[in-house]
Amino acid sequence: MATASSTQPDDGGFSAEYSHEIAPYRAVSKAAVLSLFFGLLGLLAILFPTLLFLPLAGSFLGVIGLRIIGRYPDEVTGYIPGLLGTMLSLGVFIGGSITHTVIYLTEVPEGYTRISFSQLQPNADIPGQQIPVDVDRFNAEQVFVKGYVHPSVLGMGPVNQFVLVPDMGTCCFGGQPKLTDMIEVTTNGPLTVKYSTRRRRLAGTFEVDGKIKPVNGLGGVYYRLSADYVK
Repeated sequence: MATASSTQPDDGGFSAEYSHEIAPYRAVSKAAVLSLFFGLLGLLAILFPTLLFLPLAGSFLGVIGLRIIGRYPDEVTGYIPGLLGTMLSLGVFIGGSITHTVIYLTEVPEGYTRISFSQLQPNADIPGQQIPVDVDRFNAEQVFVKGYVHPSVLGMGPVNQFVLVPDMGTCCFGGQPKLTDMIEVTTNGPLTVKYSTRRRRLAGTFEVDGKIKPVNGLGGVYYRLSADYVK
């Protein structure tokens, strides 16, 4: 008497073999990839200290990404970009911070006092105030200030008179800055300046004048600098 036997389709072992060839899907860590992106973008912080937040953000993202990958190795990948991003971001942040700190501590020539455009702004709480009351303390003083050459001299070649403004927006887009956002600079001796978008360091004798004087086609200035140091 024949016995019934259950039969299954013969797939030649294909299913088992195929299942072994399919690797489990793992998602790429976005934090790890962003860490590398911010690390590369953060290289600009070597030139511009205000961008040091980019490598700092890259460092945090890298650490977060590596921790997630370590916790879920079968589900998340991206270890190599995360490691590279973390190392690059940390290196740029630490190196950039040290570099800019050293520059800040050594950039002012001896005998000059550092000032900034923020110290030249009127008090917003005092209606009608044109210049700060205490700005006179800088009058006739030897000061050091940083800023950008206004594009009103663009295409003129080397010049010995130009307007200094505080930021890239005012510098690159031109237009009429606030009166207290401009310093008329006259360089002494053979010193000249050619227009560029890089930040300039200047030192010289500062002058405060309540009378508005038009310069280079702009509305006028309250502040002037007779510069004997330009970098």
